[in-house]
Amino acid sequence: MHNPAPDIALTHSAAARVAAIAAKQNKPAILRLAVDGGGCSGFQYRFGFADSPDADDTVAEIDGVRLVVDSVSMDLVRGCQVDYVESLGGAAFRVDNPNAASGCGCGSSFAI
Repeated sequence: MHNPAPDIALTHSAAARVAAIAAKQNKPAILRLAVDGGGCSGFQYRFGFADSPDADDTVAEIDGVRLVVDSVSMDLVRGCQVDYVESLGGAAFRVDNPNAASGCGCGSSFAI
């Protein structure tokens, strides 16, 4: 059973980007956020597309796009918001994680 998601959020900008990529790849508009050990700060974010949510996933939905996070990763990203940011340095999904005590300059890894 899926957990409701005030614990995670997806911005409108991120949802629009996920929808655009999913449409081009003919996939469902479901973005999976997971956390792996490693990176320059101890943990790193991993993004990918999912065909469907898993039974233990927490799911947030906005504009018809879903963000799913597995139960193990959820402990590390509870309360986070995923955004899509375009800047001179490039474009990327960014995680605003209130649990992170520190992070790296690229924004793809963090420490608790």
